[in-house]
Amino acid sequence: METVMKRKHKKLRTSDISFNIVNYLVFIIITLICVYPFYYMIINTISSNELSASGTINFLPKEIHLNNYKQVLGLSGLPTAALISVGRTVIGTICTVLASAFLGFIFTQQQLWHRKFWYRFFVITMYFNAGLIPMFVTMQTLHLTNTFWVYILPAIVQPFNIILVKTYIESMPKSLQEAAEIDGAGIMTIFGKIILPTAKPILATVAIFSAVNQWNSFQDTLIYITDQKLYSLQYLLYTYINQASSLAAMVRNSGVGTISSAVLANQQTPTSIRMTVSVIVVLPILFVYPIFQRFFVKGIMIGSVKG
Repeated sequence: METVMKRKHKKLRTSDISFNIVNYLVFIIITLICVYPFYYMIINTISSNELSASGTINFLPKEIHLNNYKQVLGLSGLPTAALISVGRTVIGTICTVLASAFLGFIFTQQQLWHRKFWYRFFVITMYFNAGLIPMFVTMQTLHLTNTFWVYILPAIVQPFNIILVKTYIESMPKSLQEAAEIDGAGIMTIFGKIILPTAKPILATVAIFSAVNQWNSFQDTLIYITDQKLYSLQYLLYTYINQASSLAAMVRNSGVGTISSAVLANQQTPTSIRMTVSVIVVLPILFVYPIFQRFFVKGIMIGSVKG
């Protein structure tokens, strides 16, 4: 009997080891598939532009140089555009997180006048909108076009984020708020000293969503902004990609004297401009995400299982 049990235990251990090996292999393959596009962009930006344009740089960089970054970072308007993108991301994220937290908290309060009506009023905006032209006319009437605040104000109230926060707060023990009310705390005190510190996971989740949306957005610049001083980094990426050939010619023509073959390998091409600007835009948000990642999983899963 003991021999049979040992054999079963041994088989079970062998199957577990095999399962773990397969799991590791699958996850390694998936990780490589996810990471490779970023790796591919980076090695093409630091390799010979001639080889990169011909499509021969696939796994290892060749003839490494950093001229692409020097030249692209020196393009007109890039520092200002980067400042605009950072500003709208930081300010927009803070405003969106605070608004989502407060509205999500308010919609959990039973004493709110016509609470169900107002909550449904906010949620229905997820499914219906007036369209592009009425939105532009509204922004123009409010004198928000060609201002920095056109990036911030329309994105503050996000129904999906409000739903996430509301669901999270409803999963918290009601005794926390009841104890604070017994001690004489008001709504704002409860919100600031109990809800905000306790709801960090879901607020971090909302912050990730908002920061990524703000950082990657370029259509609002295309629609509402004509002042070049207010162009965002992503809009410049959009224009640079569309005008890659003329930009490459501009950079090549900026040189003086005869261009040698070694220098030619480092001159900008449409491919190098696309790759370099893409890396410059993507890297900052990649560094931000790991900071909030530990909160993200806990925050997004709250409320998914009831009971």
